[in-house]
Amino acid sequence: MDSDEYQWLEVDLGERKQVTAVATQGRYGSSDWQTAYRLMFSDAGHNWRQYRQEGSIGVFSGNSNADSVVQHKLQQPVVTRYVRLVPLHWNPKGRIGLRLETYGCPYNSDVVSLDGHSSLCFRLSPMQMSSRSLFVKFKSMKNSGVLLHTEGQNDHSLTLELNEGRLLLLLRKGRSLPLSSPHTVSLSSLLDDQHWHRVAVEHRSNHLNLTVDKSTMRVDLEFLLADVVLVVFLQMHVGADQSSNRNFHGCLENLVYNGLNLVELAKHKDPRVDGNVTFSCSEPVFVAVTFTGPRSLLILPGGSDPPSVGGSVRLQFRTWNKEGLLLTYDLPKREGTVWLYLSQASLHLQVHKPDRAPLELRAGSALSDGQWHSVDLISGQEHLTLTVDKDEGAQASPSFLVTPGGRLFFGGCPTKETNMECRNLFRHFQGCMRLITVNNQPVDLIKVQQRMMGDFTNLQIDMCGIIDRCSPSHCEHEGSCSQTWSTFHCNCSNTGYSGATCHSSIYEQSCEAYKHKGNTSGFYYIDVDGSGPIKPHRMFCNMTEDKTWTVIRHNNTELTRIHPSPEGGQIYFEYAANEEQLYKMIDQSERCEQEVTYHCRKTPLLNTPDGSLLRWWIGGPGAGVKQSSWGGGLMGSQQCSCSLQENCDDLGHHTNSSVWAIDSGVLTNKESLPVRSLVLGDIQIPGFQSAYKVGPLHCHGDKNIWNAAFFDMETSYLHFPTFHGELSADISFLFKTTSSSGVFLENLGIRDFIRIELSSATEVLFSFDVGNGPLKVSVKAGFPLNDNRWHHIQAERNVKEASLRLDGLPAATQEAPADGHIHLQLNSQLFIGGTASRQKGFRGCIRSLRLNGITLDLEDRARITPGVQAGCPGHCSTYGSLCQNFGRCEEGKKSFSCNCGSSAYTGAFCDEDVSVSFKSETSIRYYFEDETAVKPNRSIISDMTSRAESISLSFRTSQSPALLLYVSSYLREYLALVLNEQGEFSFYELEVRYKMDSSKDAEILKSKVKNFSNQQLHSVSISRVAEGVTLQVYSILLLITHAVIIHFFKSALVNPELAQLSSLGFTGCLSAVLFNSISPVKAALLHPDTSPVAITGPLVRSSCGSTSVNPYAAETTRHLSDQSGSERTGQPLANAIRRDSALIGGLIAVVIFGIVSALVILARFLYRRRGTCQNQEVKKQRDNPGLAFTNKTSSQNGLAESQKEYFI
Repeated sequence: MDSDEYQWLEVDLGERKQVTAVATQGRYGSSDWQTAYRLMFSDAGHNWRQYRQEGSIGVFSGNSNADSVVQHKLQQPVVTRYVRLVPLHWNPKGRIGLRLETYGCPYNSDVVSLDGHSSLCFRLSPMQMSSRSLFVKFKSMKNSGVLLHTEGQNDHSLTLELNEGRLLLLLRKGRSLPLSSPHTVSLSSLLDDQHWHRVAVEHRSNHLNLTVDKSTMRVDLEFLLADVVLVVFLQMHVGADQSSNRNFHGCLENLVYNGLNLVELAKHKDPRVDGNVTFSCSEPVFVAVTFTGPRSLLILPGGSDPPSVGGSVRLQFRTWNKEGLLLTYDLPKREGTVWLYLSQASLHLQVHKPDRAPLELRAGSALSDGQWHSVDLISGQEHLTLTVDKDEGAQASPSFLVTPGGRLFFGGCPTKETNMECRNLFRHFQGCMRLITVNNQPVDLIKVQQRMMGDFTNLQIDMCGIIDRCSPSHCEHEGSCSQTWSTFHCNCSNTGYSGATCHSSIYEQSCEAYKHKGNTSGFYYIDVDGSGPIKPHRMFCNMTEDKTWTVIRHNNTELTRIHPSPEGGQIYFEYAANEEQLYKMIDQSERCEQEVTYHCRKTPLLNTPDGSLLRWWIGGPGAGVKQSSWGGGLMGSQQCSCSLQENCDDLGHHTNSSVWAIDSGVLTNKESLPVRSLVLGDIQIPGFQSAYKVGPLHCHGDKNIWNAAFFDMETSYLHFPTFHGELSADISFLFKTTSSSGVFLENLGIRDFIRIELSSATEVLFSFDVGNGPLKVSVKAGFPLNDNRWHHIQAERNVKEASLRLDGLPAATQEAPADGHIHLQLNSQLFIGGTASRQKGFRGCIRSLRLNGITLDLEDRARITPGVQAGCPGHCSTYGSLCQNFGRCEEGKKSFSCNCGSSAYTGAFCDEDVSVSFKSETSIRYYFEDETAVKPNRSIISDMTSRAESISLSFRTSQSPALLLYVSSYLREYLALVLNEQGEFSFYELEVRYKMDSSKDAEILKSKVKNFSNQQLHSVSISRVAEGVTLQVYSILLLITHAVIIHFFKSALVNPELAQLSSLGFTGCLSAVLFNSISPVKAALLHPDTSPVAITGPLVRSSCGSTSVNPYAAETTRHLSDQSGSERTGQPLANAIRRDSALIGGLIAVVIFGIVSALVILARFLYRRRGTCQNQEVKKQRDNPGLAFTNKTSSQNGLAESQKEYFI
């Protein structure tokens, strides 16, 4: 016997049995045994089916010697008569040697055959049952047809139908509805493979379970369809639907409805059964052949004497691939070549003949759908026809016959072909073929298998090994699945998820997490459970300096008046988030609150103090719970605030009876939130008047993102229940450490495991084994990870690939074997921060650990675990850079915040501009000392006098001259910033006038930037150290920075003129005003009652200072789409920036800024050389500052000498 891959051992069990296990041995006393094999099953000795574990693994491990027995229990028992074992590998020092034993039990069944014209009709007796079920097995010869159709009361019906190889369940309520109205679901595919398939329909309360083989789908019943299933079916048509011609062609087995075997009734000719069928299963013999890979090839003879009048080639094929060569052959006398191939899922025919233009035909479309498609290639005298599925064809009229002149090559060409008889210009074919005919002669593929005709390599004959890798689909979160012969692909567009199986959410789980990434207030999509089943939802995140609020609105947040009605009524509130999102959001928040306001007059809560409630509200998860407290009342008190304070007009009814009262309060009990409805009883009381207002739900904090534990020793760890991530597992956490290695996480099984570790100071390693051998994915950082700063790890494993992401570095990925084990089977405890062996433990902090979207409570477990501490402070070392504009990062117990007290800005990161629009009568005075303080003596003044100041502000105006800012001290020292007209061209210059010594004259510092009154935004920085003053001006329009000391001009008696100038007032905008660490504009605008400020005239907040400092910045667009392919997860949804524009704008800005900077540096260098000489002779001008205004006196704005003040 030859030892090659085309040998097999076949066993006939005599009749159909249920096989549960197989065992193998080698040949006794020899070196002959097989090391790997494939199992095949068949009912009739043909049309074999390969057994696959976990849906894809088709190879069983064999023996390692000749005598030991290796047994494999089948995950799913198989009902079969014939068993075939095909050795794949054997002992290289011997030959194939095999002893086989099968294990199982008898199998009984009742079978009925339906030929496409026959059917059965059952008249069912009404039965009252608590649950209903329907079970049947079928084998189909065609890809479409009605298996059964049931009808009940009111013409309600349920139908099971095969449509293009998929099973459809149709529920219809009444005959009056159009045909397009039934509720339809589909499951599985490739059910026309002439093998048995099991179907179960089980009614469970408010849903159905539809099962096909190993796949189960839950069908939630809509309100209108609920009674369709509850109805008692009175009639069942099997194999046909009386209203259509979609009859079933195949066999049914063990049809059981509510425990009653209907086929057995038909066998015994029960009077309740009509029909004419046979009780056996006969099927035609279709021998298929499977092309599994690039080495697969079928060669058939074309005949030595081709017909002179024409010829034909016919076949059927099925595949998932859009490309592939079906057939090629040479024309007679090798005068040309013919290629029949798939391209873009259409069938193409090319005929190449020397000295002639190529002949091309195309037919069919979408031929890569896994269905059987027929091909007819017919050639005659000056006639060529290519037809697909009998009705789509293309024709041509060549002057020569397109018939085979030699051998025909199906699926590809031999790898070593020297005579050029076969040339494949296209991809190889992967799929199945059957019913091949050449010149109207059917090809006997069994003879090919027996080497009696033709030839083949790497083929599976008498079976079609096509697999539907999308049924069941491994694409999660409604991702769409597509496939080729060897793999599948998930399209995650519009899902909000990413990854090979659409498993990982592209959105954060809370507003706190968005702030954690440096985002500011705006609309964001929040995915409260990460990769879990709850869909992301758009919410508003209000990020303030101290807290981050999630705002969830409902359909009525306005003050609403209640109209009198004797019946009362109930007012419902519909929130922007669904029930699951609300519950999860409230649960993971530190605090939630909702304001309720009740305006009332003569509106009692109770009939009597101890009587029944007249009004209440319902709140809490699900349907909610009745709540009796209002406004400021305590929970369950049945009172409002006026009752508690005993100041109601009518204490007998706990009500304000004669006057309008406003009772408002904030509800903070998370268990009673959100407010779902208001219930109003008798509201027809004489004089009754009331109104209500229920605000949005506000929640802040995230208990999960800051949940952390500190591991003090390498032998310490936390343990949790076994991690269940059989098909998909995502793990994310943050860590910080000073150690160079350590295991973050480990979970073990019998053979499987999963582990994430810090393998070195610069590398993170993710490793696991699902039965195919260890697989490792690593990321090298290129920078130290033991720097005691937070680093983010995201690891994912699914049936297609494993990925690992570290901080913002590119993700590393590793593909999984296409037909390997896919289930991760773990059984030990989950160890965090260490291992079961107490070796290679991690020393440091782990925070926000999530497994498949579920956060592990590290702090709770750490409190009872020695060597582990709950919590881990020290966030500012990592996130302190988020605080901008002199904001100071402050550590919180479980977070960090930016203190903007010394910044001119506000907001979560001190990045929100504070701008004020000034009118001519508006002014702000900021007092550094109390106005009533006693004037200190000289020595005290010298101690209090500042040796240096730093002033910065931005402004827009069209006015000139104008006084922008004035600072004075006890000793009549001052500094002023003014706009003044200079020169014959009426340019308006910016001047700094200052007097630092009352015994000396005032000096003037001028900027060379012209025309400041042009409504453009200008930024100014002034710094003084002792008597030296520096002026820096930044113009948005000019992109030029002046940071040089301008000429000093001496003047005297300037103070009165500045007072006159201030009387003109200032019209324009000031923003980001900062004097050392004091922001007078922010104090006046945001804290006028607690700050030492005096405001004159109207003060209106403006956004005039919010223009980007970079005029070449990317265009900002409002993007409200939830497209996963275009959404930037780190940006607010309403302020997402287009990436292409940002990239182009950024490059332009960098180039221009580089050029301008070079020019500025050169000018500054030349000017300083020039200034070195000029500064040796500083000229001072006295009493002639050249102020361009008329003399106007104004005593009301005179400055008091008893205090130092800041005047704007």
